[in-house]
Amino acid sequence: MIIAVDFDGTIVTHEYPKIGKELPFAIDSLKRLQQNPENQLVLWSVREGKELEEAVEFCRERGLEFYAVNSNYPEESAEHSEPRKLKVDLFIDDRNLGGLPDWGVIYRMITTGKYLEPITTEIDSEYQSKKKGFLKKIIRQ
Repeated sequence: MIIAVDFDGTIVTHEYPKIGKELPFAIDSLKRLQQNPENQLVLWSVREGKELEEAVEFCRERGLEFYAVNSNYPEESAEHSEPRKLKVDLFIDDRNLGGLPDWGVIYRMITTGKYLEPITTEIDSEYQSKKKGFLKKIIRQ
């Protein structure tokens, strides 16, 4: 699985252009995901130039190396891939609908493959309940 990971607000707190504080378990969770040889991590950040290099180095110092940075492949140049569109299976980003879950939750979702099951079950239950109420109204009329 190819997983794109944002940096600011996802691996560290938002303090751009500075590097924020590491979010609890972010680096450890990503390193554990990398232990599966089928997983490849791509750093996907708005950072460029010096700020991007600092982010990559921040992760490298903590033992986290990315397959690619702001590109699909290590040999792909960001300059030649405008507009940047990644071919990945999953994005981990603090701007997700619903925000960024706890890193323990993220790790379990990825390793079990149960991304949407809880929410879809909840939505389906709510829909079925409303549907029954709507049908009861129609029958009474």
